[in-house]
Amino acid sequence: MIASGSRARLSDEVLAPILERAFSKGRPAAVALQINSPGGSPAQSSLIAARIRRLAEEKKIPVHAFIEDVAASGGYWLATAADRIWVDPASIVGSIGVISSSFGLHDFIARHGIERRIYTAGKSKSWLDPFQPEKPEDVERLKRLQEQVHALFINQVKSRRDGLAEDRDLFNGDVWVGEQAVEVGLADAVGHLVPKMKAEFGDKVRFRSYGPKRSLFSRFGVQAAAGMIETVEDRAGFARYGL
Repeated sequence: MIASGSRARLSDEVLAPILERAFSKGRPAAVALQINSPGGSPAQSSLIAARIRRLAEEKKIPVHAFIEDVAASGGYWLATAADRIWVDPASIVGSIGVISSSFGLHDFIARHGIERRIYTAGKSKSWLDPFQPEKPEDVERLKRLQEQVHALFINQVKSRRDGLAEDRDLFNGDVWVGEQAVEVGLADAVGHLVPKMKAEFGDKVRFRSYGPKRSLFSRFGVQAAAGMIETVEDRAGFARYGL
C-alpha cells in the first residue's frame, strides 16, 4: 500500500534514499522497478513518481517497470514513471480512478444513548463527520475534490503513455489483465525482469537489489496494534483484486 507515516508502506520518505542509491551506485545502465501495489495515497504516488522521473532525467538512465500481481490505482501511477512497462500474463493493471470510503455511525450512537458534541470555528471543519447524518453538500464537495485528483491522474497517464486505446474508456476505474493491458496501451509487453534485462543488456548483466528494510520486530513476527491494523488494511486493498 502507498501511504505516508509508516515504514511498512510505500512513501516518498521511505523510498527516497532507496531510489537515490539505485540511480547512483555503480553507474547503472538501467533501473528496474518491481511493482506490486493496489494503490493508496495520490499525493505519495505523485511524489514517488516525480522523484523517479527526476532521477532518471538527471542521470540519463532508462527505467523499466515490472508489474507483479497488481499495479492498480496509485500502484499504476508509479508504473507510469517508467519508460517501459512490462506485465505478467496474470498481472492486474489499471484502476485509474479515485475512491474514498467511510462509515455512517450516527444511528448506532443514537441507539446506544451517545450524544455527539462537536464545536468548530469554520463551517466546513466538520464536513463528512461519520457521527453525523450525511449531508448532500458534503458529498458534492468530496466529489469535486475527487474529480480534481482524477484529472491529475489522467494527465499523468496521458503524458507518460503513447498509444493508449482511443476506443476504450481507460479512466473509469476498470482493470485489465496481462495482455489486455498491453492491448489498450497501459503496458508495453509481457515480460519478466531477469530474462528481459538480459535480453536488453546481455547475459552477463549484473543485478543490485534495493528495497525497504524490515524492522527487527517484524522479522520475528512481532507487530504493534497499529501495525496489525495496517496489515488488515493492506490485505483488504489486495483483496479488492482477488489477491
